[in-house]
Amino acid sequence: MKRIIFYSQYIAILATISLAWGTSSIADETNPITTTDYFQGQQSIEIHVPKPELRTSGTCATLIEPAIASIIGSYHANWGILVEKLDDGTTLYSHNADKKFIPASNIKLFTTAAALQTLNPQSKIQSKSIQDWIKVTNVRSDNYYADILLSYIGGAAAAKSTLTQMGVNPNSFHQADGSGLSRRNVATPRSLIMILRAMYYTPDKDVFYSSLPIAGISGTLKNRMKETPAQGKVHAKTGTLRGVRALSGYINHPDFGEIVFSILANNTRVSGYSLVRAIDRMVLQLSITQPCK
Repeated sequence: MKRIIFYSQYIAILATISLAWGTSSIADETNPITTTDYFQGQQSIEIHVPKPELRTSGTCATLIEPAIASIIGSYHANWGILVEKLDDGTTLYSHNADKKFIPASNIKLFTTAAALQTLNPQSKIQSKSIQDWIKVTNVRSDNYYADILLSYIGGAAAAKSTLTQMGVNPNSFHQADGSGLSRRNVATPRSLIMILRAMYYTPDKDVFYSSLPIAGISGTLKNRMKETPAQGKVHAKTGTLRGVRALSGYINHPDFGEIVFSILANNTRVSGYSLVRAIDRMVLQLSITQPCK
């Protein structure tokens, strides 16, 4: 395994991350058509960018665990995380990677991946191309589009069959709907990594990849991680329910190439604000990780 380094010291560079807000309520099972992913009553979160100093000695891999552990805090059982290099599958970090969590809107990755494997991106649903349906489903996290898309490909059983053929372990997830509103949806971080990896090497990779929100730029990540090293480099799907926050996708890393990651948090004892703040800090850590010198 290639050794890597997380910088554990922080400087007081304030990165204000404005969160999308408006008239819609938080996406959950009580509001099945909500498309906006945000926290109630919060417009910004404060995070600190790790100090860009170089370490020239020590066992670099040993620095990863305390760096992430310091963000997770005492709620170890409430987090599932898996981070890998895309090209060779090197594990950069793993924590409860095979434990099932409620993934919220991350279930849309299952829906859209199965749809792209089943349908021609140029075929139509209600006069709109499948490609456009995929984009609206992921970029805007549109629950109506996601559920219609799943029904169009034959339902959850058909999606599971398709995803299994792609190499996703069928025992690593259960899909109850297309949108992620149901709390009967469960998935492991590894199952999401399997989907992200498999889709990257399909003919429709560009359709899938471009459908994901971009940190600081578009969709449900438009106002997250702005003016940080992660802006423009993270393409990922958000997930929000009460007590649930998730982010899974890709990081375009200057040293490691494409990184694939999944971060799932299920914790009703911590505010959504705090969970997203922690997720964004983890992603920032990953974005600035450098090889050992």
